[in-house]
Amino acid sequence: MTSQPIRIVPPAGKDPRRETFEANKLAKRLRRLVGDAIVDFNMIGEGDRVMVCLSGGKDSYGLLEVLLALREKAPVRFELIAVNLDQKQPGFPETVLPDYLKARGVPFHIVEQDTYSIVKRVIPEGKTMCSLCSRLRRGVLYRVAGELGATRIALGHHRDDILATFFLNLFHAGKLKAMPPKLVSDDGRHVVIRPLAYVPESDLVAYAELKQFPIIPCTLCGSQDNLQRQVVGAMLKDWQKRFPGRIESILRAMTDVRASHLMDRKIFDFAGLMATGHADDEGDKAFDPEAFREPKFADLSQE
Repeated sequence: MTSQPIRIVPPAGKDPRRETFEANKLAKRLRRLVGDAIVDFNMIGEGDRVMVCLSGGKDSYGLLEVLLALREKAPVRFELIAVNLDQKQPGFPETVLPDYLKARGVPFHIVEQDTYSIVKRVIPEGKTMCSLCSRLRRGVLYRVAGELGATRIALGHHRDDILATFFLNLFHAGKLKAMPPKLVSDDGRHVVIRPLAYVPESDLVAYAELKQFPIIPCTLCGSQDNLQRQVVGAMLKDWQKRFPGRIESILRAMTDVRASHLMDRKIFDFAGLMATGHADDEGDKAFDPEAFREPKFADLSQE
């Protein structure tokens, strides 16, 4: 069955002036959030060659478009090159991404490697394919980054992906671990960045509708129902609906970690902890005060 690009059609009957206002506000918010993440984590510097991994999904399209907009006014000069891995999924529309990138004037490179057949052969029917598929893709992209001289590899994971990974590790792996906004590859050769780290998925959905990106459906991971990641994603959406501000508070908590108030002996020397006789703001106060405050990223949808 041939995979055709999906055009998300916005609802009819809206006031054009209101639509323009909302579109401009959304684009501005995305630029600000991505710009904040780039600055906060020093993701892109002078002369960087940024390889943007473009899958054909809403997130990577959105990432590329925002980076293109930011590059125009950035205080540093950097290059962008889009890279797509054609995994040889049956019916993959080979011309969609090249046509789009040519129209946008973006340099690009298409890599053809049949990882689809490997995943289908190795993973039993009904089992999660995401892990193997991701590892295979990442290996290819690391190789291509070296060939293209890229100094940064930009991935399209957003805020909700990061939070879902945190809870997956918490619930199923017994680890406090998420997707970092910036990391070095396991071979030590590449810097990987996630400029959408502060961006909620809902904004990317709205942006895809606004820009009418030619979305290419995934017939591997994207076709599997009832994955644990989807279960956690549904939990986060329910929280966002029932408890406004909770998601933002969790994200802020990930930026304000107190190792002395957890239980990991590898990152805090509990065994060597001794009374010093000096006051310590991090010391025990019997009960921590309820110093609740507004999250840094509170209620972004209202800005």
